[in-house]
Amino acid sequence: MIFKIEYNGTLYAIVLKHSYSEDGIKFLTNDKETIQLGYMKRPKNYVIDPHRHIKIKREIYDTNEVLFVKSGMVKVNFYNDDNSLIKEVVIVKGDTILLCNGAHGFDFLEESELIEVKQGPYAGELDKSRFKIN
Repeated sequence: MIFKIEYNGTLYAIVLKHSYSEDGIKFLTNDKETIQLGYMKRPKNYVIDPHRHIKIKREIYDTNEVLFVKSGMVKVNFYNDDNSLIKEVVIVKGDTILLCNGAHGFDFLEESELIEVKQGPYAGELDKSRFKIN
């Protein structure tokens, strides 16, 4: 199962639940997103030819994150520009979420392990604008 979290025409996140399965390759993002999220299921002995990615200069003005839940359960809270809660989603072991716009926070409902991938270089606290919940 795949679902998108949108608010006022803006994509906040894409959630890929652990139960999702489809043969072949499916990209969940459009070609313009600064992180591309895809799902791939291939049969035994399938081969992808060796390749390298060509260095191309890109300008990126936002930070996207991909989180993979290795264990546990986490509630992801999404906030609009007024810092008001607009949506809550629970992700569990095996789920993947792409956070691409808007604000978000996390409530760990169980002891959890997450793997996070985002583009760098990391600018520390200059990368974040923290706020109190309305």
